[in-house]
Amino acid sequence: MLPVEEILPALQAALVENTSAVLVAPPGAGKTTLVPLRLLDAAWLAGAKIIMLEPRRLAARAAADRMAKTLGERVGETVGYRVRMQSRISARTRIEVVTEGVFSRMILGDPTLEGVGLVIFDEFHERSLDADLGLALARDAQGLLRDDLRLLVMSATLDGAAVARLLEAPVVESQGRAFPVETRYLGRDERQRLEDRTVRAVERALAEETGSILVFLPGQGEIRRTADLLSERVRRPDVQIAPLYGALDPAEQDRAISPAPAGVRKVVLATSIAETSLTIEGVRVVIDSGVARVPRFDPASGLTRLATVRVSRAAADQRRGRAGRTEPGVAYRLWDEAETRALPAYADPEILDADLSGLALDLARWGAKDVGALAFLDAPPAAAFAEARTLLRRLEALTDDGVLTPHGEALSGMPLAPRLAHMILKAAATNQAPRAARIAALVTERNLGGRDADLRHRLESFERDRSPRARDAKALADRWAGMAGRAGKGEPLEDGLLLAFAYPERIAKARGPTGEFQLVSGRGAFVEPTDALAREKWLAIAELGGGDRRDRVLLAAPLDEVELIAAFADQLVVESRLEESGGGRLRAKQITRLGRLTLREQIDENPDPKLIAAALADRVRNEGLGALAWGPAAEALRARVGFLRAAGGDWPDLSDAALLDRLDDWLVPLLPGLRSLAALKPDALDGALRSLIAWDQQRRLDAAAPLRWTAPTGNAFTIDYAAEGGPRVDV
Repeated sequence: MLPVEEILPALQAALVENTSAVLVAPPGAGKTTLVPLRLLDAAWLAGAKIIMLEPRRLAARAAADRMAKTLGERVGETVGYRVRMQSRISARTRIEVVTEGVFSRMILGDPTLEGVGLVIFDEFHERSLDADLGLALARDAQGLLRDDLRLLVMSATLDGAAVARLLEAPVVESQGRAFPVETRYLGRDERQRLEDRTVRAVERALAEETGSILVFLPGQGEIRRTADLLSERVRRPDVQIAPLYGALDPAEQDRAISPAPAGVRKVVLATSIAETSLTIEGVRVVIDSGVARVPRFDPASGLTRLATVRVSRAAADQRRGRAGRTEPGVAYRLWDEAETRALPAYADPEILDADLSGLALDLARWGAKDVGALAFLDAPPAAAFAEARTLLRRLEALTDDGVLTPHGEALSGMPLAPRLAHMILKAAATNQAPRAARIAALVTERNLGGRDADLRHRLESFERDRSPRARDAKALADRWAGMAGRAGKGEPLEDGLLLAFAYPERIAKARGPTGEFQLVSGRGAFVEPTDALAREKWLAIAELGGGDRRDRVLLAAPLDEVELIAAFADQLVVESRLEESGGGRLRAKQITRLGRLTLREQIDENPDPKLIAAALADRVRNEGLGALAWGPAAEALRARVGFLRAAGGDWPDLSDAALLDRLDDWLVPLLPGLRSLAALKPDALDGALRSLIAWDQQRRLDAAAPLRWTAPTGNAFTIDYAAEGGPRVDV
């Protein structure tokens, strides 16, 4: 008997007395495959459907398959599944296993969830963005539209109290795993590659234990390298190596989780995809690298990067539990026991580190203008949510006050990230929705079409690919294209421009050495110099990865400058400024920019005289009166008037500060027709200063402050009115 069976009466009672409940049950307890079946005949369900959410496609398909086998049926009868690119349901289906993203589409399209009596959120401890959104929407629908709808949150490691408070629901807990698991710590030697340490652990486990082995590694790269090493070092016919990650063809995934042939031990090399809702037959040994690769969104750059992080204690416990699913097992951990205490208790919810543009669009479609309108277990960060709404406005999906535009309505109806839905809808205007949908499939399905950075090559490879995964992706792309509506007319657009519609901030221009590019944001990016893309002037980039200031281009297409200017005309900024040419003469430069990229520069050697006059005046304001070629007469005039003003007379202020403050009165009238300040003669400056002195004061000036003093000898000496201590003459 599975452990969860002991608490089924308590769970059934909780759902009779309440509309929500929380079930916490360790790995192997049977919650995923047993609970939905046992609740199917509940009186309160009244023949309605059960929808169960799983975090991944593989988990959804596996859970449906296991439940169907329990009933002695095929998938698609009483139990079916609906995931991206695949669906197996019928009119008879009562239990529908769906991925979390599919459920979000379901409830947004039908907030009443007609025909559904129970929604089960399985493996909720993973706290994906779609799971948090789905629970918030379901809770809102339950409170406003469906008071008979039941919600059940299930998890292996969740802090059930927090969810229980959110749902105002009781917690039912199942104690104990199906079988005990021994934990062995192998230590961590940072001088050695993870792959080498993993292979040694596999060799040790093969020697010390029986049964198949499940190895947790952070990503596909580590899985491929570990598989290569194992193929070289473990040359045994009774050992079968099986990769397992999300981008694999479903058939290959099924082979990885299926029982090994008789007399064969399977070594499954998996990402965290194998943590949840999967029972891999024959596995009684787990080797845990202790690390995982998770997406981290940077609002400043608009990029989501994959970060390699230490797993939480909850995740490590979940991985350990895989060894005790069908019999007593052993878990090898590639770290020291003392390090376990330093691990975080739980991983951060995805909502705290994710791109929130899809969430913001979904909330707008739901009618919620801000996140406070719904009850989230963890509120989305304000800065990231504001950035998401800014992007949606740039994609023409939201008005300034957060209301969906007609274009936004169309975007929200497509089961795609807003950027890619926008690209497909824009492409539909020129009858290119099918092409754009193919591009969207390549962007969303990792490694589809290969790993070439050039989108053109990937598309060619994708079109030639006849694998089941490629076939499903093409069918999905066809559905997306059909959702874009009737085809429009117009000149076909290049692939690069289609990508630019989705990622306008990742438009890039070549700079410096071959392969170096600058993005609209100012960030740097590079392509290998040997890549054909390195010789392009412009790129539209779909995927980047790498460092803090300079990223590697992982997927891009060439971009035609003429098409770019025409398509993004409303975002171009034209800046006009004057600059000095030879001899200090001014000429006009007109610069057209997209963000921080310069598209073109135009020089006008004969600019508008008014612009030149304004620029010359600005130069004097910035550099001071020293920028002017003052003559002795003007300097003497300023000193004489300054002396008289200091003596208490009602004379004008000709100090530097006063003259700079009154440039429009005396300097600007002199500037029309000039091309440089050097062309302004001293006599003109002297005359301009005199225009600031009243006529009667000019008549009195020579008497009040004469230029010269005549000595008794009859010799005349110039008076220095600027001398320290007052006027003086040198005789």
